[in-house]
Amino acid sequence: MPRYGAGSWSHSRRSGAALTTLLLTVYTILSKVHSDHTVYPSAGVLFVHVLEREYFKGEFPPYPKPGEMNNDPITFNTNLMGYPDRPGWLRYIQRTPYSDGVLYGSPTIDNVGRPSVIEITAYNRRTFETARHNLIINIMAAEDFPLPYQAEFFIKNMNVEEMLASEVLGDFLGAVKNVWQPEKLNAINITSALDRGGRVPLPINDMKEGVYVMVGADATFSSCLREVENPQNQLRCSQEMEPVITCDKKFRTQFQIDWCKISLVDKTQHVSTYQEVVRGEGILPDGGEYKPPSESLKSRDYYSDFLITLAVPSAIALVLFLILAYIMCCRREGVEKRNMQTPDIQLVHHSAIQKSTKELREMSKNREIAWPLSTLPVFHPVTGEIVPPVHPDSYDNTSMPLMQTQQNLPHQTQIPQQQTEGKWYT
Repeated sequence: MPRYGAGSWSHSRRSGAALTTLLLTVYTILSKVHSDHTVYPSAGVLFVHVLEREYFKGEFPPYPKPGEMNNDPITFNTNLMGYPDRPGWLRYIQRTPYSDGVLYGSPTIDNVGRPSVIEITAYNRRTFETARHNLIINIMAAEDFPLPYQAEFFIKNMNVEEMLASEVLGDFLGAVKNVWQPEKLNAINITSALDRGGRVPLPINDMKEGVYVMVGADATFSSCLREVENPQNQLRCSQEMEPVITCDKKFRTQFQIDWCKISLVDKTQHVSTYQEVVRGEGILPDGGEYKPPSESLKSRDYYSDFLITLAVPSAIALVLFLILAYIMCCRREGVEKRNMQTPDIQLVHHSAIQKSTKELREMSKNREIAWPLSTLPVFHPVTGEIVPPVHPDSYDNTSMPLMQTQQNLPHQTQIPQQQTEGKWYT
């Protein structure tokens, strides 16, 4: 019975584990299907996809304390499935872990008909958990691609993530349409000024990086947009002054446009230089059977090359050495010739100096010499006795007082002094 009971408990545990695994598998499949999202952008039109943090918060467990707001820092990593990076036309930006990420770019006509699967991996920086979703991009061909008239504006008071907001981009396109008056107007691309070689702004006065916004239309450029091309405005731009544009007031309330950096492109006047490539069968012409080089190759003697490489530099070095030895050894004038060319008086002076120097050196070696006259015995000025000379080697300077008094001079005659009572004493 115990064995049966144990077997029954083990079987029920395995059954429960299998059921749990099945439920997890079904949940994973449903979650994977739910996470896949398909979009259909058009070629030549700006594509913007926002990665909302609120959408990915549900993939991570909530805070352990109930009632607290879940505000974990979340970052995203995006790449083309099977590749380490995104497609060349697709860009990604996220300013901080507490802001939403944005995928944006302008698909090209070469990507039409080829679906791209973008893997989006969300990282929770508090719990270090991850969640992965897939974004399927099917690029569609536009009927009027490309638009014949394109204009690129540089907006100084915007960052790229601010310009990608639908409200801000809509306001800008509305202002451009009010100035341009086309029937069809589309945003083609948005590029940060940093991607064009711009500098990172200083974190003062709420300075922005700047954004290049390219728009396309089906109508010719308006007279207001053409004003930047007149000579007066071109001269002002060359002097780093703002040009005079009549329609600038329609943008000034929200957008600060650098009119000197505007670019107007007319696709109708550009002659296409594309030449159709004639593709062949991909087979090289028959050049016959390959014949490798024969094995009976003549051996080459490198002895002469070796001699030339070493002998020539060695010979040149030897010649230079001999010339230098001849100059240093065989061209010396000698002491006798030098003395013959030197005046006698100069030789006498030189000989006297050498002799004096030699005598001084000999005297410095012999310390047992006569004492100088200044150290000989002298007579005492009072007693007339002979006082021994003061020699620095036998006299202790430390015991000598700075000022000698009458007590220090035993042979000095004492002078009588008078006290206050009027008595004399010696």
